[in-house]
Amino acid sequence: MSATIHKFADLGDADLRVGSLEVRLASSAADIDAAQALRYSVFYDEMGARPTPEMQTRKRDFDIYDEHCDHLLVIDHTRKDKNPIVGTYRLIRREAAQASGGFYSRGEYDITPILEYPGEILELGRSCIDAEYRTGQVMQILWRGLSAYIFRYDVALMFGCASLPGTDPQAHALPLSYLYYHHLAPPALRPKALPDRYIDMRLLPKEAFDPNTAFNSMRLDPRSGSNSLPPLIKGYIRVGGFVGDGAVIDPQFNTTDIFIIVKTDLMTSRYSRHYERSNKKDIILPVG
Repeated sequence: MSATIHKFADLGDADLRVGSLEVRLASSAADIDAAQALRYSVFYDEMGARPTPEMQTRKRDFDIYDEHCDHLLVIDHTRKDKNPIVGTYRLIRREAAQASGGFYSRGEYDITPILEYPGEILELGRSCIDAEYRTGQVMQILWRGLSAYIFRYDVALMFGCASLPGTDPQAHALPLSYLYYHHLAPPALRPKALPDRYIDMRLLPKEAFDPNTAFNSMRLDPRSGSNSLPPLIKGYIRVGGFVGDGAVIDPQFNTTDIFIIVKTDLMTSRYSRHYERSNKKDIILPVG
């Protein structure tokens, strides 16, 4: 990544600390380097993604977007002997996408309906948490920071590619089918996987499962992930998220991707109420 950073945004005067944990935006090249180190550890060392030779040499996950986007970080101020950044999100607004040549997800989906949506839009990506910190508290503070960012920059719509582990869609027949039948985005807002990458999500007939029990039954199996939904995707769905049409195999990251869309009305209204209260321990979003 270039040593010259495009710019650094901020979260205003939001107080986003819980004990030793703080969530904030990257404010230096060193911050971004540490986020890229965490991403490499999670995606490549742990999840089996395939690095380029330069990534492998540097032990960093990076691409052309990192220089222009915002990086949301969770920092443990007591962690002195390891990388203090224990969680991160990559945030790309319209301006950053224009500087980078387009949104990341355009490589997998036709996102024309998203681009035509009025107001500010935000692409989420590269979300990960250090293996030692995968607790509800870390995920919640990361979402608090995301809520503050949305509130600060008046984001109307957020979206991005969310991942299921592995590259066999049949291993995810239940979640893919459930999401298609019950959470498909309305036509005016529905991206579709590119024709040469499109995988039909309707791997089971609609009557093959009970939608009233399917969602809660899809608990993550850390050994395989088969027929489960990761907590992050469940969180998006719980706040009214939709999915696009079609799944996509990402061989580099060893994942099966789906497209997630969330209108931010609920998030911003809940964050606004929280921000005006003195009790900073309120939970913003259900993500478990």
